Amino acid sequence: MHILDLQKEVLSGREKRNIEIFDILRKKGPISRSDISQEMGVNVVTISNYIDDFIKYNLVYEKELDVSEGGRRPVLLDLNPRSGFAIGVGLNLMNMVGLLVDLKGNIITKTQVIRPQASVKEISECLLEIVREILRRSKGYAESIKGIGIGVAGLINKKDSSIHWPQKMDHYYTYASVDLSLKALMEREFDLPTLVENDATSACFGEHWLDLEGRYKNILYMFSGVGCGMMINGELYRGSQGYAGELSVYNYKEQDSFSCSNNEPCLIKRWDADLGIVEDVKAALLKASEQARKSFWAVSSGADNVDLKGVFAASRARNEIAVSALDRAARRLGIKIAYLVNLLNPQIVVIGGGLEESGEDFLKKVRATVANWAFRESTDDLKIVYSQLRENAVAIGAASLVLERVFAQL
Repeated sequence: MHILDLQKEVLSGREKRNIEIFDILRKKGPISRSDISQEMGVNVVTISNYIDDFIKYNLVYEKELDVSEGGRRPVLLDLNPRSGFAIGVGLNLMNMVGLLVDLKGNIITKTQVIRPQASVKEISECLLEIVREILRRSKGYAESIKGIGIGVAGLINKKDSSIHWPQKMDHYYTYASVDLSLKALMEREFDLPTLVENDATSACFGEHWLDLEGRYKNILYMFSGVGCGMMINGELYRGSQGYAGELSVYNYKEQDSFSCSNNEPCLIKRWDADLGIVEDVKAALLKASEQARKSFWAVSSGADNVDLKGVFAASRARNEIAVSALDRAARRLGIKIAYLVNLLNPQIVVIGGGLEESGEDFLKKVRATVANWAFRESTDDLKIVYSQLRENAVAIGAASLVLERVFAQL
């Protein structure tokens, strides 16, 4: 197999057909050539030519015969899940996850660490260490690992995979430019083709990848309230240069004057990745009585240090300060989702990136807010759910994008 260009944006007709056949095999296999032909509306001879290439590379194998209604029984085809593997690494609000995934999306091994609250260069080193650890655990699979997928926050330059990273400076945000190409860094150390993708876009693809019934073609994946991944008519939407999905406008020069009469629920103002939940709780604790503060710390996992995990734990224990903060955050997120629902009219909105740990009450509040703010016609059949892949969504999405490109570029 030739050297893969995992960052390739424009696919040829053959590559798109490879992916379509791959998707059918992954979701409906074992399946016959004639059934694939009917699914795609392409003659069976053409399908057989494609399948022959897949068999040649051991990505597909022939298996037991189907029941025949007369004449020769058709041979069934299925993916060989152990013929190809990919490493996926993803950043969430609270942790960083690394996975080795097979051709059908099954997780072979997993490692995770607490997300470093540091500069992008330190996060890059953490990404490298996670890949090293996955490789240490995967020696028996080494020859079949086809590539590495990385899902990270920020604006990804598709030409060189450099990153404009959102970074808070004092009381305002800026985008730190990281000149070092993460793709080049990975490929130089591990000698494996590497794909770098936005975290929300990766997670959106991961959710679609595991939707084996193929029910949803129009998906919004809300990575907290800061960014979103979009799938439109079954294809990821990245925009003309790959920067689509950022949910705010921002000018640090206007930071102090950019406020809303309704304060925090401002739709287009940049939020912290955690929707401002931690800062909200800190502010509430400063105003609270000594007894109220003790009650919070008694059920929080923090030790005199407010973090998102502790707020979620306190909310599950029905602590009033935590419940109130999550209630306000859910309303803010719901208003933003309502705007996007009116704009894009998706079938499903998936909430992830770490917010799925906030519990069912948070999700119910988001749903109620969307119903109150969006057009009724846009919400009649809309589903709003937590990510089924949870903390694995970004990593498995990035790995799955690699595997899709492997199939595309035969």
